[in-house]
Amino acid sequence: MATDFENNTWVINYSFDNYYNKKFSLDDDSTLSKKDKTITWINTYGLDYMDEFRSMVISNELDDFLLRLFANQNLGNKVIELEEQLFIAVRILKTENHNLESEQMFFVVGKDFIWCIQEKWGDHFDWIRNRIFENKGIIRKKRADYLLYFILETIISNYKEKYEEIVLMENMLDRATQLEPTPEFMFEVEQNKAMIHQFKKASHGLRDIAVRLERVEVKGFHTKYFSEIREQVNGLTNDIDSDIQELESQINLFFSIQGHRLNEVMKTLTIFSVIFIPLTFMAGIYGMNFENIPELKWHYGYFILLGLMLVVTLFSIIIFKRKKWF
Repeated sequence: MATDFENNTWVINYSFDNYYNKKFSLDDDSTLSKKDKTITWINTYGLDYMDEFRSMVISNELDDFLLRLFANQNLGNKVIELEEQLFIAVRILKTENHNLESEQMFFVVGKDFIWCIQEKWGDHFDWIRNRIFENKGIIRKKRADYLLYFILETIISNYKEKYEEIVLMENMLDRATQLEPTPEFMFEVEQNKAMIHQFKKASHGLRDIAVRLERVEVKGFHTKYFSEIREQVNGLTNDIDSDIQELESQINLFFSIQGHRLNEVMKTLTIFSVIFIPLTFMAGIYGMNFENIPELKWHYGYFILLGLMLVVTLFSIIIFKRKKWF
């Protein structure tokens, strides 16, 4: 009966002439290097198989330091050179859902094998598998370093596609000029900022990995492919930095527009207040309950007071016009 580790592990072995793809078996497939000019790609989903990991390390005479590395599920981004092998840890984004999550990935790479261990189920490597199965391109002519290049390139391409899909910057400016600064809108802006920074952090991690891979010196491992990875990541990070600057400028513009609208409202209210304050003052004087207010007995006192109010109003408006307050 297959163990849980075997149910969550697949093995692909290929050469230029042939390949096989099947569920992994500890009894039959535990040897990573076949010594027959074929490339072995083992993919494990899950990090909680320390007994099986130990068995794999021992049966392949790998450095037992790998077990300490496997036990750390928050290792981040590292490239460690071992004897004739390479260990790579990379923290990547899971982009299957709108809410981005991260997962830890480990790679143990030799000249003729890659053992890929992912924290969570699912990946975006099916197109690589199809190229192997259908013998497209030169992948079946190359060694494991080329397969690693394809895997890392796929992660970057997935970042680019998902970033363009869910981080939409084009309509932010129009919306900023039309929407009110409601809590819902500001929450959406903060979500966009957090999402962009998640992509930026993940991209920087991949760039660090690519830079370190260019410098490794492991027998049978070619580093020439990884300059292309670095260039692709640099392109993505440049786009992200540009979008961050654009978002910040649009947020500033948004608040500037809202501030201008508020100033216009306050100016209008102030103008009305200044006009009506003297009118209220005059009305207040003649609304007092003193007996000896001579103007109250004038025959035309009411009309005189209205005329005076009109003159004060027109005088205030003329002054505001000359000062170009409206």
